[in-house]
Order: sequence, then structure tokens, then C-alpha cells
Amino acid sequence: MTSTAPATSATPNEQASRAGQILSRPFSIGDLVLPNRIAMAPMTRNFSPGGVPGADVAEYYARRAAGGVGLIITEGTHVDHPYSGREERIPRFYGEDALAGWARVVDAVHRAGGRIVPQLWQEGTGRVTDDESVAKAVSPSGLGLDGNPEGRAMSLAEIDEVVAAFAAAAADAERLGFDGIELHGAHGYLIDRFLWSRTNRRADAYGGDEASRLRFATEIVAATRAAVSASFPIIFRLSQWKAHHYTAKVTETPEELERLLTPLAEAGADVFHASTRRYWEPEFDGSELNLAGWAKKLTGRPTITVGSVGLDSVFLEAVEQGKVKGVAGIEPLLDRLERDEFDLVAVGRALLADPEWAVKTIEGRTDELVPFDSGALTALR
Repeated sequence: MTSTAPATSATPNEQASRAGQILSRPFSIGDLVLPNRIAMAPMTRNFSPGGVPGADVAEYYARRAAGGVGLIITEGTHVDHPYSGREERIPRFYGEDALAGWARVVDAVHRAGGRIVPQLWQEGTGRVTDDESVAKAVSPSGLGLDGNPEGRAMSLAEIDEVVAAFAAAAADAERLGFDGIELHGAHGYLIDRFLWSRTNRRADAYGGDEASRLRFATEIVAATRAAVSASFPIIFRLSQWKAHHYTAKVTETPEELERLLTPLAEAGADVFHASTRRYWEPEFDGSELNLAGWAKKLTGRPTITVGSVGLDSVFLEAVEQGKVKGVAGIEPLLDRLERDEFDLVAVGRALLADPEWAVKTIEGRTDELVPFDSGALTALR
């Protein structure tokens, strides 16, 4: 597969008019009404000293809301569990000071006319680097993504503790005025490692066959659903690829994907956020549908697609180059949205570079778009 975005054939004026018509359509998730089809993808920023988001973080998200983003999904936030995450500048979603910071973020985004959900996260061993933390961090079977020993296998009591931590965070999110939550079940972090047979070798009720490997995730979804109002949206983020394992597959066929997603939907997941590196690549042979397209087809639930939207190269290549060579058109993305392959489009690095990416794209001011550069990763623009 090519690593660059597909070319567009429409003229700038045609693309501008069409983008406005397709992207500006409202969308409802339960009682939550979004003004358009553009979401901000969750991206770790490391700008919350001590795990507490400050005024600069509130302003950062509010700028995207003011710039026309329909739904903001925050960077991953740690739930209240030991070794949920070890980096001190990644925000927490527990503790009086951190929750007060998030309340200010919600207020700023709402005042700017936006909607916002926090991404709730238990990293497991996913981002741990020092030897002491690796030894203490939890995983399904004490195995890393490469199959070698890493961390330690969770006890049944610890599994219950993590499920309760997600439920508590969900309840706090609704109390603080968030518009929903997202559960991070992707990219080789803790929930995802339970789903993958390569990292889940447990012999109890949480490992073994497909249904058992899925139990941890479904219990988290069910517990968060029970902790919030029936109309409070729950988004579940999933992926096939893992960090540094880009060809990994949790499911090899549509049938396997259906067996994974159906219990999550039945447990209370309202939306599936299907993370891919390139939105235009098909997920399975014999169909052009991407992962979000298959998730919608198989479950009937709304889905969010993501992956190099608005960029002319994928993320890691863009960082290596220092700067993307230009701004990619989105005509192929509009084609897929128009035929309802998926419902929402999450934009990542393009929104880091340009907080007004959404309104400029909808209004056809693409000549004003700011191209992504690596400096956007180290500043809250």
C-alpha cells in the first residue's frame, strides 16, 4: 500500500462546496447533537505538570472548539489505578486538583460552543520505560507486544480494581459536565492486550478463547454504562495495529471482528472509534471498507474513522521529514462519508498545526491551512 494520501480530481471550488455540504451535517449520538462530522482525535501532549491540566490546556482545547470542531476527544487521561501511567505530565482523571482542572477545560470548550469527551486510559506496560516501573506495571499475562516477558500478570482482584476505576472516572466525567467518554481499547495498551491472543495467554475466565479474552473489555464497558445516565455516550476506541507493531491483527476476518464488537455493543458501547494509520486503506481482502466501515456494517453502531486525514504522509514519516510537504485534499474521505461508510472523521496532527482546520475546510479556505510540522508536537498552539 502507498503511504501517501490518495489524489483528488475535483477542482478547489468543487471540493470546497462539497466539503461544506458533507462535513457540516449535524449528527446525533443519543441526546448529544454534534454540529458537524469533524472530531478532534486524542493525542498525548505532556502539558499537564503533576497530571493536572492547567489554563493553557483549557485554552488549547477551546481554540479547536472555536475553530469549528464538532467533537473534541481529549488526550488519554489516566484512571485511578497504580501504574495506570508513569509519565508525570500526562493528565490524570482522578484527584481533586486534576478533576478541578478538567472542569475548567469543559467550561472553556462549552463557552466556545464545543462538545468534549475525555479519553479514559490504563496504559498497562504500554508507555513504561524504566526497569522498576516495567517490573510493577500490569498486563494480562506479563508479556510484551513482542511476546517477551514484560510487567506482571494481573490478579483477579486487580482486574476488579481497574474495572471499578474506569466506572468511577466515567461517573466523574458526567458529573463534571463532559458530553460523553471514550474508553481507550487500542494501540497495545491494557484493554487491547486482553483482546489480542499474542499478549493474553491467561488460563482463567479472562483468557483463552475469544469470548474470554473479551471479558475484561466488556466488563469495563458494562461498568461504565451502569455508572452514567442511559443517554450519556460511551465511545470505544479499537485498533488492529499496536505501537511499533503496525501489521498486528486482533481479528483476521470480518467474522472475527463481528464476534469482537457485538458483545461490546451489547454491553453499552454507543460508538466505535476505529484507529487506523491511513483511513483510505481497506481492512480486509475483497472489500474497500476500512476498519470503521466494517465496524458500522457489522454492529449498526455509529463509527469514527481516523488516520492521516489532511496530511500528505503518515505521522511517523512526517516527523522524520520535519515537515509535511503540503496539505492533502480530502475528496476520497468525502466520498466515503457521503456513502455513509462511517459517520464521523477524527483529525489529529492537522489540527495540532492549525486549530481552525475544521472551519477552513468546511468554508473552502483550504489555501489558508497551516501544514503540519514537527514543532506542533512540542507546543500548545
